[in-house]
Amino acid sequence: MPRIAYVNGRYVNHLDAAVHIEDRGFQFADSIYEVVALIDGRFADEVGHLDRLERSLKELQIPMPVSRRSLKMIMAELARRNRARNGGIYMQVTRGVATRDFKFPKDIAPTLVMTIYPANFDVAARKAKATKAVTVPDIRWKRRDIKTTALVAQVLAKQAAAEQGAYEAWMVDEKGFVTEGSSSNAWIIDKKNNLITRPTAQNSILKGVTRNALQVLCKAEKIKIVERAFTVKEALQAKEAFTSSAVALIVPVVNIDGKKIGDGKPGGITCKLMDIYMDYAVDANRKHETWTPK
Repeated sequence: MPRIAYVNGRYVNHLDAAVHIEDRGFQFADSIYEVVALIDGRFADEVGHLDRLERSLKELQIPMPVSRRSLKMIMAELARRNRARNGGIYMQVTRGVATRDFKFPKDIAPTLVMTIYPANFDVAARKAKATKAVTVPDIRWKRRDIKTTALVAQVLAKQAAAEQGAYEAWMVDEKGFVTEGSSSNAWIIDKKNNLITRPTAQNSILKGVTRNALQVLCKAEKIKIVERAFTVKEALQAKEAFTSSAVALIVPVVNIDGKKIGDGKPGGITCKLMDIYMDYAVDANRKHETWTPK
């Protein structure tokens, strides 16, 4: 795959892509981002991701850098120039470049950058892969519903997971309840086959676009979703567990903190959800689901 990036109206060699040293995204993490999966030439949940991007920008009072239609055109052109049919598009919007000052600067243009990286969406291989998670304290700020680039807490969580040979870190609040993964939403399945995941009220988590689509798909399949907080103890006693996110999609979790979940293998309901979501993502005749923050 060629490495072409997009920076403020220009398609450039990835090695030459750069923003100014006084860009507020670099100095303050005064910026938001989105990641969209490109699966077999189609952007999965494109509508939902752009809905969430617009909402995150609004919450930080950053204007859209270009129109929504233009964003879609840039995404498609970036995929074309990179000759990509499968991958992940990363897009970031910052408040822009200005002399360093905590207050919002006036009359500056937002910065828009995009890159694309390869990804493999082989469902059979994903089902066969057993993944582990560990739990860590959730030390993030209180506006977790905004997809900002202020990710140092998630970086530390993901590093803690890696050092323990785990795929993901599940963050836990001060009351012992799981909030979400460092880069995913966390789910468990109880003995009655109910899907349980934390509600999005009170801005305690970021509502995933993949999660949003799963809610609609599960309703059609008559799979019950219960939105409530669950403890680490409850997760360890669950029948199945998994994560959902934009490019990883649905990932079975078979071990948490060194303890086996269920029979220690990807569960039947999780695997079914993987199939259902992939069918939805690649169906060119199916309308993408819209996304709302709650």
